[in-house]
Amino acid sequence: MSEKQQIMIEPLAHYKRVSSRRRIAVWLLAVLLGAAYLAVSHVVTQSWRHRGGVSPPLSSHSEAVCVQPAALFPAEDKKLSEAYEHLASDDFRSKTIARLSGAVQIRTETFDDLGEVGEDRRWDVFFGFYDYLERTFPAVHQTLRVEKINTHGLLYTWQGSAGDDDAAHRKPAVLMAHQDTVPVPDDTIDAWTYPPWSGAYDGKFIWGRGSSDCKNQLIAVLEATELLVQHGFQPKRTLLLAFGFDEETFGYHGAGNISAVLHDRYGDDGLALVIDEGAGFERAWGTLFAKPGVAEKGSTNVEVTVRSPGGHSSIPRDHTSIGILSELITQVEATQYPARLDERNPYFAQLQCGAAHAAAFPPKLRTLLKHHRPSNSLDEPDRLAIEAAKQGPEIRYLLQTSQVVDIVAGGVKVNAMPERAKAVINHRVNIGETTQVVYDRLTRIAGGVAAKYNLSLHAFDGQDDADSIVLVAPQGSESSPISPADGTGVNPFSALAGSVRAIYGEETIVTPGIMTGNTDTRFFWNLTKHLFRFAPGYDPEDLVGALRGVHTIDEKINVNNHINAVRFFFLFVRNIDSAEV
Repeated sequence: MSEKQQIMIEPLAHYKRVSSRRRIAVWLLAVLLGAAYLAVSHVVTQSWRHRGGVSPPLSSHSEAVCVQPAALFPAEDKKLSEAYEHLASDDFRSKTIARLSGAVQIRTETFDDLGEVGEDRRWDVFFGFYDYLERTFPAVHQTLRVEKINTHGLLYTWQGSAGDDDAAHRKPAVLMAHQDTVPVPDDTIDAWTYPPWSGAYDGKFIWGRGSSDCKNQLIAVLEATELLVQHGFQPKRTLLLAFGFDEETFGYHGAGNISAVLHDRYGDDGLALVIDEGAGFERAWGTLFAKPGVAEKGSTNVEVTVRSPGGHSSIPRDHTSIGILSELITQVEATQYPARLDERNPYFAQLQCGAAHAAAFPPKLRTLLKHHRPSNSLDEPDRLAIEAAKQGPEIRYLLQTSQVVDIVAGGVKVNAMPERAKAVINHRVNIGETTQVVYDRLTRIAGGVAAKYNLSLHAFDGQDDADSIVLVAPQGSESSPISPADGTGVNPFSALAGSVRAIYGEETIVTPGIMTGNTDTRFFWNLTKHLFRFAPGYDPEDLVGALRGVHTIDEKINVNNHINAVRFFFLFVRNIDSAEV
């Protein structure tokens, strides 16, 4: 008889002296409670092995808000336990440094002007990258089926052993990363501490483009899978590894095609879950939070073109296309979008987690959170959002539409007035708002400038003529569906959260996060409701975090972060394999 079963039955001893009728009633109640307990216990223990039960909220701020699952450990297996312990060894450390460094040394940049795969030879760099992966992870490539989707997309399938009846309850799990990186501009190379494709290791960091975005995640997934294969693990649930090759240029060629193959194979909602690159860890209000992204902001790039007559610069017009465009850009930047916190926004849940679990959660935020009433009007101030945004831009843009002019072009000759000037404005659209809000606002601003300079306005109407301002949005997507993030029961989020707490300790609070950028998961919305954008590597001794130099000079990754990411994937694959989700 287990200790917990004894606790359920022991109260009967206290009722020996009460009346017979009461004894029977108590006995029946105890039996019913015991049966209920055993039924639930059987379901949970067959699939999951927790240490302890579900952790209750640490605050009475709101009952059942941000409930944390206990640390989740897979069933005991001597060989796999030894493999997990090996991850802490100097031998593994030196080998994984070499493997990630080697991946960084292979230059896999993608560019906005790339042509079709098979026609533009710049795609060919990915042939060499796959050859490297095949040499470096032989057990994976001997055991898993590898499919090359659209030439360079990599789809690995580790077929589960579950029978047809069981397989219906064990949909495939997907681990993702991308092979490509953003370019390194030639005029920045001298500014790097180490050359950008050196993969240099300085005793703490591996340096180079792609080291943290996101060859580290790709290599961590393969490291964990290689160890699992080598030590005899056989999944009951099919495991898929999906590596696109153009995430930095919207992902159509890579993940877009991989998702189409998976949809043909598994259908709508045919996957259990997806984990891709994304948010990581943050220390806030005296507490460590892990923040797997359960949603992404919307995104749209708006091209603004000003057309005006050219001519010789010795007899200039008062205002050229470049000058008019500059005024329009100034007006765009003069007014930011308001901070607004829709209660569907995962950051609202993060505030609730802070109020429930963080002793240093600010009293003002706590009060505003308690009395928050969402507004349907962008003109009505959201006091909670405004107060939360004061924490800094990394928080502000979780609850505000961002705008930034990233590209400007115009003019080809110093003595010739330009007939066209163009800017591209990137927007990341707040949860609860739409891309139409962006288009309407830019139409109003551009309309005022056009009227001032007697130009016509073509706002997203597909027309383009002389003496005009033209607005075009060639790419855009609304904010993603929001994945369930319930820490109770048996579900994909609690499996992820339990795995995190197994590695980093139960003082770590796992809260829903949000991505300000977009990932390849945009192509998987119809394949699963459980999409998590998560960078699972963290070094408790390194307070700055993992995302150093992403998309700029001196990109690097802390090796401890990387090894902890391997540990996470090693545990998570085993945990989700046994979970009935």
